[in-house]
Amino acid sequence: MRRTRSAKIVATLGPATSDEQAIRALFGRGVDVFRLNLSHGTQHDHARRIETIRRLEKEHGRPIGILLDLQGPKLRLGSFEGGRAHLDAGTRFRLDMEEAAGNARRAPLPHPEIFAALQDGTELLLDDGKLRLRVDSHGNDFAETTVLVGGPVSDRKGVNVPSVLLPISPLTPKDREDLAFGLSMGVDWVALSFVQRPEDIEEARTIVGARAWIMAKLEKPAAIEHLDAIVSLCDGIMVARGDLGVELPPEQVPELQRLIVRACRRRGKPVVVATQMLESMIASPVPTRAEVSDVATAVYDGVDAVMLSAESASGRYPLEAVAMMDRIVERVEADPSYRAGIDATHDAALSTTADAVCASMRQVASLLAPAATVTYTSSGFTSLRAARERPAVPILSLTPDLAAARRMAMVWGVHAVLVDDVRDVAEMIECACRTARAEGFAKEGDDVVVVAGLPFGQSGTTNLLHVARIPR
Repeated sequence: MRRTRSAKIVATLGPATSDEQAIRALFGRGVDVFRLNLSHGTQHDHARRIETIRRLEKEHGRPIGILLDLQGPKLRLGSFEGGRAHLDAGTRFRLDMEEAAGNARRAPLPHPEIFAALQDGTELLLDDGKLRLRVDSHGNDFAETTVLVGGPVSDRKGVNVPSVLLPISPLTPKDREDLAFGLSMGVDWVALSFVQRPEDIEEARTIVGARAWIMAKLEKPAAIEHLDAIVSLCDGIMVARGDLGVELPPEQVPELQRLIVRACRRRGKPVVVATQMLESMIASPVPTRAEVSDVATAVYDGVDAVMLSAESASGRYPLEAVAMMDRIVERVEADPSYRAGIDATHDAALSTTADAVCASMRQVASLLAPAATVTYTSSGFTSLRAARERPAVPILSLTPDLAAARRMAMVWGVHAVLVDDVRDVAEMIECACRTARAEGFAKEGDDVVVVAGLPFGQSGTTNLLHVARIPR
């Protein structure tokens, strides 16, 4: 079973798509990676979903990726008298550590780490940015503020501090428990929330090790200041546009999305664009034209994957949302200007043997128009470097490692197939030709470009390029 598009589709599972029938239907409509949002549901719920995905994978013989999305720190107000209050613009409002219920003059904020990082003039956002406060004075356990933008506020609403680097680990005790659960279940990707700095990736890496690949969710302005270092340290990036749009002016989000995508493509790291892509399809069987254009823009920019959140997790039309996203991607990639744009935004290869080989592969593919590029990889490294080049032909990734094959489900243009170990180059070439035919990528007399690393089984050794012809 193969997809005919290069960009991948990530879909979130939730109440609307929990049972086996729904998961099967989503996969059939085009889902390549399933996202498990640990902000919702129990570990038992997610375990059942993982078991269903693995059964589905075995039946179809196609590796399916699973992305475990950790909740991360949640900064929230305490409770209010009567459950809510109304803040008027221009009035004074106090935040403090007292447990007493809040009102129109003060509210509890049980987060000492916020008070420790505040400065006079810092702006605080409440309820996804609907209300805005300016800090006039502060201490270790309080902040006196002026309400800049008022409105109603209720219990446990979120607090954002966009201009401050908060001294908070991205991994809460709950996240650590969820991470241990996910790793024990064999998830392929771990999405790390609340990333602010490169050290956050290093902290997660000490726990995850090589058991999964780490995807940094860029949702904090502080992370953008360390973009190159974060991209370098992680295995992939998610552009979490919803939170970025809360902490930054919304008009900056498209610019940052493109900046992040370019940074990832430059380094050959998978990048996912997420949040509100087909938002109206939560309640409608068809999207708005603006949403269609939004998804298309991400695909034109060369992203590895586009993601559905509430549309597939809790919406009324999850199958229609996946099918619509599949059609949008197919249509964009059939547009001649898509390839022109991909080529125009392609960055020069890095000065490494692996990138030199893969850059040569791209050039050979453009000149010979082979049926496919075939990568033989043990870790996924060769396939990642090949995908960085965005060749005009499909990438058939052959690997003896099931974990590597599943991780490749997130990567642009890659169709992963689990194969046996090979002993020498001749056996590898024969395997490449046989698999290209069996998977429907090539027929007798077609050329395939084979890329691999010698010695076999050693990660990061991409150093071989061979053009083979499918025997008649």
